[in-house]
Amino acid sequence: MHGPTQAAWLLVALCAATGAYCLLRMRSRIEEQRRTAGGEALMGFGMAVMAVPAAVIALPRWAWLGYAAVFGAAALHALLTARTSRHHLHHLIGASAMVYMSLAMITTPGAHAGHGGAGLPALTGALLLYFAGYVLWSGARLAPARTAVAGRGGGGPGVLGWGDRPELARACRLSMGIGMLAMLLTL
Repeated sequence: MHGPTQAAWLLVALCAATGAYCLLRMRSRIEEQRRTAGGEALMGFGMAVMAVPAAVIALPRWAWLGYAAVFGAAALHALLTARTSRHHLHHLIGASAMVYMSLAMITTPGAHAGHGGAGLPALTGALLLYFAGYVLWSGARLAPARTAVAGRGGGGPGVLGWGDRPELARACRLSMGIGMLAMLLTL
């Protein structure tokens, strides 16, 4: 990712924190949370590494090929599991976007260092539109979830653990959507 160094480090911190929370969600009592949390943790940590400023670490070509392979496998997994849950379609698009950005770093020398554009403008634009819409939709869904949880009584068996809180999972997805949008804007 290229752009202002401070913004890149903030994006690294946001994505790493999101990935860490997704690892916590893997301990959830809710099966669907556990199922999706692993892929979201991979996405968060992958985005964090990809967002590290090129001035700090200039990844060699083979690393970008590795990235494309890992997220290609994640996209294939999301495609296979999309039959059971529509949410996995978003995982498919996110993993495919990571493959696309990795391949753009391979095919355009110096793109990660900020020496020119990378990628196909039409595909980048389509992904930007998708993630902008996703961020707006996720943000709109986050507000009602917060008020619904606030209405619960304190203590007792109805109390949810950190990995089971739907509003935190939505905030996690919102922050990854914002991160993906920021990374695509710099492509």
